[in-house]
Amino acid sequence: MLHYAIVFLVIALIAALFGFGGIAAGAVGIAKLLFFVFIAMAIASFIVSLVRR
Repeated sequence: MLHYAIVFLVIALIAALFGFGGIAAGAVGIAKLLFFVFIAMAIASFIVSLVRR
């Protein structure tokens, strides 16, 4: 999932360089969403692993 966030971030940066504002904004939004979902899943996984011990 983090891989997809990075891919969308790169797409957003390339689109911003070429001046495609709408595409860049959309890719940044998707990258942010995926990044925060990844962080939430990582924290949940960490907590579950602590509880199981």
